[in-house]
Amino acid sequence: VLFRSEDALGSGDRLMTTTAHDTMAAFEEAAKPSKTVIPPRTPVPANLKPRKIGGARQSDVLSLAGAAVAAVGGSALLFTLLPFSGLPSFVVVTYLLFVGLYAALVSLDESFAAVKDRIAAVLIHSLAFTLLLALIFVVTFTVIKGWDALHNLNFFTQDMQDAGPLDPLTTGGILHAIVGTLIMITIALSIVIPLGVSCAVYMNEMPGRFARFVRTISEAMTALPSIVAGLFIYASLILILGFDKSGFAASMAISVMMLPIIIRASDVVLRLVPGSLKEASYALGAGQWRTVWHVTLPTARSGLMTAIILGTARGVGETSPVLLTAGFTAALNLNPTSGPMVSLPLATFEFVKSPEPTMIARGFGTAAVLMLLVLILFIIARVIGGRGPGQLSKSQLRRRAQESKKDAERMNRRESQRATDDRVAASSAANRSTKPGTDS
Repeated sequence: VLFRSEDALGSGDRLMTTTAHDTMAAFEEAAKPSKTVIPPRTPVPANLKPRKIGGARQSDVLSLAGAAVAAVGGSALLFTLLPFSGLPSFVVVTYLLFVGLYAALVSLDESFAAVKDRIAAVLIHSLAFTLLLALIFVVTFTVIKGWDALHNLNFFTQDMQDAGPLDPLTTGGILHAIVGTLIMITIALSIVIPLGVSCAVYMNEMPGRFARFVRTISEAMTALPSIVAGLFIYASLILILGFDKSGFAASMAISVMMLPIIIRASDVVLRLVPGSLKEASYALGAGQWRTVWHVTLPTARSGLMTAIILGTARGVGETSPVLLTAGFTAALNLNPTSGPMVSLPLATFEFVKSPEPTMIARGFGTAAVLMLLVLILFIIARVIGGRGPGQLSKSQLRRRAQESKKDAERMNRRESQRATDDRVAASSAANRSTKPGTDS
C-alpha cells in the first residue's frame, strides 16, 4: 500500500510538473514578438507622374478664367434686364457670380473638401488684393494731387514764413514740418524704446501679481484716444508745471501713445524666445541679466524692431496731441524746448483746410512726404534688425575671420615653440648621457 501510494504520489508530481512545463512553454510562445509580414509592393506604372502639391495647374487657370468671363457676362446681362445701376453694385454682383461659378467648375473634377479649399483660397486672395489695391490707390491719389508741389525743390528747402495762401508753389515749403517731425519722433523714441523694452523684459522675466497688473494696464492703454494723451500732457506739463508749448511737450504726448504699443508688441515677441536657450545659458553659469542681454534680446531683435516700427507708425501720424502741446508755426524752429513746433500731420491738416488750390496741393504733398518718411524709417529698422539670431554682419564676419587668423598664428607659434623646447631638451639629455662618469 505504501509503495502504491508513493508510486501514485510520484506520478502525480510528474503530471503536475509536465502540466506546468506546458503552460510556461505556451506563455513563452505567446510572448514572442510576432513577425511583420510585408505585403507585396504593387509595381508603379512607367507613365505615372507625381501630382504637384504647389503651383497652379492648367485646369485651375482655365476654371478661374472661365468663371471670371462668365461672371462679367452674367452681371452685364442682369444689369441690362433688371433695374440695377452703379459701379459698386456691378462689382459686388460680379464677384458673387464669380465665386459661385468657380465653385461649380471645381466641383466637376474635385471632391467637396477640395472645393471648400479652393473657395477659401479665392476669398483670402481677394481680401489681400483688395487691401493692396486700396494701398496703391491711396498712395497714387496722394502723389498725383500733390505733384504740383512735390516737383519744386523749394518745397523741401523752405518754410512757410514768407509764403501765404495766395502765393505760388514756387514759394514756401515744409522744411519746418520735416525737421519738427524728426525732432519729435527722435525724442519720443529715445524715451519709449528703453522704457518699453525694459517693461516687456520685466513682465517676462519676473512674473507675478505686479507684472500681471502692468500687462493689464499696458493692454488697456493701447486703445487710449490720442486727444486724451494730448490733454494729459497739456494739463500736467503745461498748466501744472508751467512749461511752454514746445516740441518737447509734443514728444511727451507722442510717447504716451507709442509706449503701450511697444510694450505689448515686445511682450509678445519675448514670449516666443525658446526656453531651452535660457536654460542652456543658465546651465553654463550665466546669470539672469547676462542671459537677457546676450541670449533673449539678440534672439528677439527682429521682432523688437517690428515692435518699434509699429510704435513709430502710431506716433508719427498723430495730429491732435501735437496741436494741443506744440501749437502751430510757419517758421523753422530747431529748439524743442522753446517755442511752437509743427509736424508733418499737423501741417497737412492746416494746409487742406484752406480753400486755395495751392494750399491743398501743399497738403497732399506734405502727406506724400510723410509716407516717404515712414517708409525710410521702416527700411532703416529692417536693415538694423533684419538679421536673424546668430547671423553676423559683414564687418562682424571680417572681424571673426581676422580673430580666427590670429588664433591660428598663435597656435602655430605655440606648436613651433613646443617643438623647439622638445629638441633642446632631447639634445641636453643626450649631452648629459655622453659625459664621462654619467654611467652607473
